[in-house]
Amino acid sequence: MQPVIDATVYIVDDDTGVREALAWLLRSRRLPCQSFESGEAFLAHIAHGLSDQPACLLLDVRMPGMSGLTLFDHLVERGLHQSMPVIFLTGHADVPTAVDAVKRGAFDFCEKPFSDNALVDRIETALSQSSALADERLAVKRLRSRLEELTERERDVMRLVVDGLPNKRIADQLDISVRTVEVHRARVFDKMEVKSAVELANMLRKM
Repeated sequence: MQPVIDATVYIVDDDTGVREALAWLLRSRRLPCQSFESGEAFLAHIAHGLSDQPACLLLDVRMPGMSGLTLFDHLVERGLHQSMPVIFLTGHADVPTAVDAVKRGAFDFCEKPFSDNALVDRIETALSQSSALADERLAVKRLRSRLEELTERERDVMRLVVDGLPNKRIADQLDISVRTVEVHRARVFDKMEVKSAVELANMLRKM
């Protein structure tokens, strides 16, 4: 699997040696990373939100102060665990806890000591998932931008077109001429960058 371009792997672990080893591993695989010594430091870093770039989080389960599980709960509350998949780093005793976290939405866990190749494989898979979600968010953002370009009358016509009504019935419902419906319909298709009512309906379902 090819590394995801313009992605970031966040490392949150209180052990300096672990952070440095992971950072070296990721750099050797051309995966940009940022390290944090505590959950509190990471939350402060993302206090104003994350970028739209793909990302994943390597998170130690046991840390002084805010534990990895508590940090994960904060991310779940903000809905960030989906756009930024979380991979827990855990010792043998914490495996049941990590499994429970996966059931609650964590991407995966790796038991220490872990295989470098296996860990990088999971990271790249997590980044691919994050990238796919980023693409979906961008598509929705572009779709909303196109919708904002429609006039109120064009929106009225669009809703009826999506409902499958022919031009004559749309004209009757809106009390306008069929020719006017045809003009608005053409403008809607042009602004929304579609060629058919079916394509338009499928696009709007993504909202």
